[in-house]
Amino acid sequence: MTDSDSGSGYPHQGRRSVAIIGTRGYPSFYGGFETLVRKLAPYLASRDWDVTVYGRPGATVNDDDPRREGIRCITTKGIESKSLSTLTYGATSVIDASKRKPDVALVMNVANGYWLPLLRARAIPSVVNVDGIEWKRDKWSTLGKAVFKIGAKLTARYGGLLIADSKEIATFWKKYFDRDSTYIAYGGDRFEKQLGAVANLPTRGYVLFVARLVPENTVAEFLDAAERIAQRYPVVIVGSSGSGGPFESRLRSLSNSNSSVQWLGHLADDGKLNSLWQNCGVYFHGHSVGGTNPALVQAMACGAPILARDTVFNREVLSDAGLFVNPNCESIVNAVEMLLSDETLQESLSDCAQKRATAAYSWDAVCAQYEATLIRAIGSR
Repeated sequence: MTDSDSGSGYPHQGRRSVAIIGTRGYPSFYGGFETLVRKLAPYLASRDWDVTVYGRPGATVNDDDPRREGIRCITTKGIESKSLSTLTYGATSVIDASKRKPDVALVMNVANGYWLPLLRARAIPSVVNVDGIEWKRDKWSTLGKAVFKIGAKLTARYGGLLIADSKEIATFWKKYFDRDSTYIAYGGDRFEKQLGAVANLPTRGYVLFVARLVPENTVAEFLDAAERIAQRYPVVIVGSSGSGGPFESRLRSLSNSNSSVQWLGHLADDGKLNSLWQNCGVYFHGHSVGGTNPALVQAMACGAPILARDTVFNREVLSDAGLFVNPNCESIVNAVEMLLSDETLQESLSDCAQKRATAAYSWDAVCAQYEATLIRAIGSR
């Protein structure tokens, strides 16, 4: 176990303390939970909390980053595998936190439901972000899906306060697990528009796809469409599977054989990614399982003209600030080419998306709601 601290003791007398468990660490750019922690941890530290973030070795960047000021970062041991990493790192993090006894634990992901009884036994109240419906994701094996579903049942039984990042997820948990939850979405940051940050891409003239390369993100269908779209327009794809596989092989072949297709892999440069969103002609969002997706919210904040797979989750987030499409090649091609050829519609969607992001998905409001929920959990101990 590695313990890195830039000056804050643990705990300080008279200050609230929180342990954040279930992400890859701080600061990390891996996914939605990591984005949330990059915002929430310094927010809490600035408000006089003792903040400890548990993570994995080698999963964070810029260990001398000034954003670590006042935040204790602890890496624990685990097994690096697709099926065991979340469980094992969760276990070692909970064991360490149980010894330190923070005032409250913020736990990400229902896979950590297996370890919630240990927190309860140590009288540590928990707040659990239940994320999406993991056991419906195609990337998991039958065993993996069963592990997540059992973890959800244990979360329902042993979790303290629950957080759902979308109203649809909150409804799902009430219906299937009879548990109430607090709805707290993700936030988005607005940036000054940067033109020409990515070479050889015409402003409002390319289609952008940003996602982890897993089946439920409509990757196969979009790649089928990309081969046709690239005959007329540039296509930029950001994301990786994290473990190679057929999608990465296909993308490598496609980008090598077609100069109109750029595959950038995993992109940890926020400035470059935001510029891609700001200047694209269409951002296709293919996520189908889960609640409020952080990439979608950030794309809205950047003013991307958005075309999304038609799901209840994407409709909840976008409302009338985007267009929706069925997940098949023909529908995606037709909608993308229609939007790329209509500058008026592009600017209308861009303006609507930014206004909705500002009104409904502010990081300051999100962090304030998390803090209020943590305080409520402490009070319920």
